Amino acid sequence: MSISLQKGQKVSLSKENAGLSKVVVGLGWDEVKQKKGFFAPKPQAIDCDASALLLRNGRLCAKEDIVYFGNLMHPTRTVQHMGDNLTGAGEGDDEQIVVDLAAIPAEYDKIVIVVNIYQAVQRRQHFGMVENAFIRLVDARTNTEMCKYNLTDNYANMTAMIFGEIYRHNGEWKFNAIGQGTTDPGLGDLANRYI
Repeated sequence: MSISLQKGQKVSLSKENAGLSKVVVGLGWDEVKQKKGFFAPKPQAIDCDASALLLRNGRLCAKEDIVYFGNLMHPTRTVQHMGDNLTGAGEGDDEQIVVDLAAIPAEYDKIVIVVNIYQAVQRRQHFGMVENAFIRLVDARTNTEMCKYNLTDNYANMTAMIFGEIYRHNGEWKFNAIGQGTTDPGLGDLANRYI
């Protein structure tokens, strides 16, 4: 049974899902339909990029701890990005990140899931031009959705988003729905928040 989460709500992943070892983090979004004039130029597709930041003691310690379209696999092979979707077109998840919770080394205590708009400043794009954004966690063993967080706030002028975090607490894995927009122009600036 999937739990629908609200902003700031935390849920235990391990407690309700005995034997949980691997999760698929699915992220999705759609472009807001733009009104088109007869002579209006065709708008450029919005390219949202999902990334996972693996933190040690709440801090990002190495460049290799960022899993994104340019680094699809963490060196520990416990977090894998399944590939870049350049347009957000289609139904379901636009991008997925697979996390092997059972194998993540103990020094990693948190995985922050973020999304930024590629070249947002140059393309004059922001999350106010995106709708139906969500993050969901799926039990990889059974392909069962455990929880889903639909982002419903107004994110106009925000170029990046901290969707949520998977974290270890007292020996169990939990998820926190964050939904915090930022004006960081790219992944590097977003990652600097955690150094």
